[in-house]
Amino acid sequence: MATLKLVFGMAVFGLVALVGLKLIPPYFANYQFEDAIKTESVQSTYTTRSEEDIREAIIKEARNYDIILTPKQVKVTRVGGLGNGTLNIEAEYSVPIDLPGYSTTLEFHPSSKNKGVY
Repeated sequence: MATLKLVFGMAVFGLVALVGLKLIPPYFANYQFEDAIKTESVQSTYTTRSEEDIREAIIKEARNYDIILTPKQVKVTRVGGLGNGTLNIEAEYSVPIDLPGYSTTLEFHPSSKNKGVY
C-alpha cells in the first residue's frame, strides 16, 4: 500500500511540475512585456515619436520575450500634444498551450495609459 501511495504521489507531483513548466513562462513573459509597455508609454508621452514608431518599438520589444505580434495587434493612441496629452498602448495576443490530453489558448491583453503632467 505504501508503494502505491508513493507512485501516486510522484505521478501527481510530476503532473503539477509539467503544468507549471507549461503555464509559468507565458505568464512571466506577459508580466515583463507589460512592464516594457508601461516604460514605453511613460517615455513616449514626452517625445515627438509617431504612433507608428511607438508601435514598431512595442513589436520589437515583444520579440525579446518570444511574443510574436503583428501591427494589427498593437493599438497606439495619442490624444493631445507633447507632454500634456495622453498616450494609450494596448496589445492583444494569445499563446497556445499543449498539455498531455488537453490543449488551451491563453489570452493576454497588456496595456498602459500615461497622462502628461502639463
